[in-house]
Amino acid sequence: MASNWKLKALVASLALLAAVQAGRVEAQENSRGPQLWGFCQQCHGLDGSGTPAYMAPSIAGLPVWYVTRELHKFHDGIRGTHFDDISGMRMRPMALWLQTDADIAAVAAHVASLPPAKPAPLLQGGDATAGAVLFTPCLACHGPEGRGNEQIGSPPLFHASDWYLLTQLQHFKQGIRGANPQDTQGALMLPMAKLLPDEQAMKNVIAYIMTLPQ
Repeated sequence: MASNWKLKALVASLALLAAVQAGRVEAQENSRGPQLWGFCQQCHGLDGSGTPAYMAPSIAGLPVWYVTRELHKFHDGIRGTHFDDISGMRMRPMALWLQTDADIAAVAAHVASLPPAKPAPLLQGGDATAGAVLFTPCLACHGPEGRGNEQIGSPPLFHASDWYLLTQLQHFKQGIRGANPQDTQGALMLPMAKLLPDEQAMKNVIAYIMTLPQ
């Protein structure tokens, strides 16, 4: 009986220690994130709504899992190394500046904590009605309201910058993004982007995405 009691006490102590340590890590990430964000906001803006002149899209409110994944891709050279991916090449050294997984986790947590900011549309000439039809194949992964699906790695689209969506669709279509064998999620977008025959079709589907509720 005494040995059972000691074992239970040991287990409880270890559980308490783990909880305390987890709390310390979370507190450290919560304080570290805003500090690191000070560097990121030079391009993405204080509120994370993006700066088109710097080719920095709106990222405020993106889920932790997606920001973490993409930062690792930039950091590891899976994304942002193609010579024609100018914005990606600008982003890669920023990701390399985050030297540890803890830094990446802290920034991702801070980005996710920012209120989503839906940027004003900049593209012209898109037909949202036609785009609604073109968006049909996208429903399976991104959902009817463009909120994404973590289980299959599809990010939310409903508060993305329209110019950024156009750039990324073009990159997927041309194999500038998603061609790296390690980019399994990007590879899924390659055939989807090729379903859009031209830039007008891309603008149409983006015009529809911009109508989705925040």
